[in-house]
Amino acid sequence: QVQLVESGGGLVQAGGSLRLSCVASGNIRRIDAMGWYRQGPGKQRELVAAFTAFTTSGNTKYADSVNGRFTLSRDNAKNTMFLQMNSLKPEDTAVYYCNADVLRLGYLNTRSYWGQGTQVTVSS
Repeated sequence: QVQLVESGGGLVQAGGSLRLSCVASGNIRRIDAMGWYRQGPGKQRELVAAFTAFTTSGNTKYADSVNGRFTLSRDNAKNTMFLQMNSLKPEDTAVYYCNADVLRLGYLNTRSYWGQGTQVTVSS
């Protein structure tokens, strides 16, 4: 089995910063893609930012609403991904979820996993 654990959420004033972390552990042979999604109150879950190829540099994508404010980074050796969020706005308030497409040891196909989420609240 594979587990994703997020941390780093909290309450921050508009204009502030937070850094989210997601650690993947368990029966992992390879992580093919890894990213952050969020779901605000009354909204659908949406992509925030993602590594489309986790082990290859440069293969990232960002939602237009966060481009230039949020930055992805990773530690491949530790199967860990970070999201640095700067210039936060009240509309960034949401539960942030980590997602990973994982190839497990002993399996031929990848499977998508989700973390339990971490709450980010931005006050105006």
